[in-house]
Amino acid sequence: MSNSHQKFVIAFGCSLLFAACATQALAQNSTASVPPIIDVHIHASDGSRPGAPPQCPNQAKFVASDPNTKESNNGWDQEECTPKLLSSAPGQYLNDLKAEMERLNVTGVVFGDPATVKKMMDFIPGRIIPGTSFGGGMAGASSRVPIEELRDDFTNKGFKVMGEIGLQYEGLSPSDPSVDKYFALAEELDIPVAIHMGTGGSGRANITMPHFRGSAGDPLLLEELLARHPKLRVTVMHAGYPMIDNMLTLLQANSHVYVDVAGLIWSYPLSEVNGYIERLVKGGFEDRVMFGTDQGGRVSLMTYSISLIQNAQYLTPEQKRDILFNNAVRFYRLDPSKFK
Repeated sequence: MSNSHQKFVIAFGCSLLFAACATQALAQNSTASVPPIIDVHIHASDGSRPGAPPQCPNQAKFVASDPNTKESNNGWDQEECTPKLLSSAPGQYLNDLKAEMERLNVTGVVFGDPATVKKMMDFIPGRIIPGTSFGGGMAGASSRVPIEELRDDFTNKGFKVMGEIGLQYEGLSPSDPSVDKYFALAEELDIPVAIHMGTGGSGRANITMPHFRGSAGDPLLLEELLARHPKLRVTVMHAGYPMIDNMLTLLQANSHVYVDVAGLIWSYPLSEVNGYIERLVKGGFEDRVMFGTDQGGRVSLMTYSISLIQNAQYLTPEQKRDILFNNAVRFYRLDPSKFK
């Protein structure tokens, strides 16, 4: 068994242990026996699309490819592990997600088109904080939502977060003037925003995402936006990985900026993940790191990702609770007494 596979087995074993403990507590008492968790980065899905293939998380490396051959769309090493993380069976995703959120006492910030987000809210009542955005991202500028329609989502339809904002997939800086009116709206309405920055190329950006630019994910590109909108609350999704020095610089200069560790937490080698989160905490920003999964089809990612925080030896129990719950409560201005 390779070192990377050993790490996966150990980590996934810990996740199963965590899940077993949670299940036992729920069986004996109630959800109140499990401390609440907030996942700040879930993608809306009704489960109608085919599930993703089984996955080994925290894969050890990206592999080179040759443009003269048929290249995979995914640059991660396709290593083997046991057990793999599985997708829900066709038509079962929402059932599985509801059961897992209830079992682990998770409330999620869900991003997507308003209709799908609303469907999830109806199916999983009381556990969804709804978010939507102005489009763009992989679909490009042609998919921008009219600003008055977005205003209606936030003022009349109950949406609470603007995200996921994927300008990096267009090669655009978040400070680009062409999208400033949307951030001005968020500041006006006091709506927090969640911006994709850092990771995302998956080792094949030049093959699958021709407009994606790693440089457009530099956290310091937010500085002009924040200067124009000083009251804007921002989550840097994926914590700007792997640009830790610039991420720390931005956090030091701007106290309204938080990060989430979604996607990052299961996408990269385990030593990299732990080292990156540890740098954020040791840098003095333990009160601005939020837990997230970035999942939209594999419910098993939730248990697995929680386990990586719960079993992180470099975090104190207080820091773990901050990352899993307290920091999100503060950022989103939630009432902690509402969580049981």
